[in-house]
Amino acid sequence: MILSDRYRCALTYAFDLHRTQERNGTSIPYVAHLLGVSSLTLEYGGTEDCAIAGLLHDAAEDQGGLSILDEIQSLFGDAVANIVRECTDSLTTPRPSWHERKMHYVNNVGLSSAEGQLVSACDKLYNARAIVSDYRVIGEDLWQRFSAGRAGVLWYYRALTTSYSIRNPVVNELGRTVRELESLIE
Repeated sequence: MILSDRYRCALTYAFDLHRTQERNGTSIPYVAHLLGVSSLTLEYGGTEDCAIAGLLHDAAEDQGGLSILDEIQSLFGDAVANIVRECTDSLTTPRPSWHERKMHYVNNVGLSSAEGQLVSACDKLYNARAIVSDYRVIGEDLWQRFSAGRAGVLWYYRALTTSYSIRNPVVNELGRTVRELESLIE
């Protein structure tokens, strides 16, 4: 696949939206996460729309809700906007509690489109790998980054591994990564 100018435009758009953000508890530019998710979608067989949604999957949730989702639809089309919506756990302000948002997400992600599930699973795989890597370096202090703490994070990732209905190797890799995290903690 050769990526089109739409991808380049999405890359610039995502960079502009997230340029001042850092990954939670680190000094890593947030755009690194977006690039990683987009890359994983391509590596696991996603279309250009999936790769674009990988770049934009947090835009509506973190940068303006429905107005940003409408802008994404206008700029990149219905397919990308639908995937971004499926990857978003809340579009409202104030947001519901962490547990309420995540419970709703876990209960509904398996009903999303195959493309939405692919992008979601790539997002969760990227995050789970980062957690494993950071845990190896900083140990138990890692959990201070998360309002849900160790128990909440582990519950969420365990629940996600059984919630996806797509048959894609990314879901298996997510499961392996979660099991690796569990074995490190034990």
